[in-house]
Amino acid sequence: MVNKDQVAGMVKQVKGSVKKAAGKATGNRRIEAEGSADKIAGKLQKTYGDVKDRVRKAL
Repeated sequence: MVNKDQVAGMVKQVKGSVKKAAGKATGNRRIEAEGSADKIAGKLQKTYGDVKDRVRKAL
């Protein structure tokens, strides 16, 4: 079962990828950096959700 942190993390990763690509396409380094940061934050949130799910299943 997928929890809300896993879903939110995946959404942030996609949003970050799009933002990074948009920044790269327009030459806007700030937007590109924000996209990278969003992508990393999404990976962290998804990982947190994965761990939370494993702990729940173990109990």
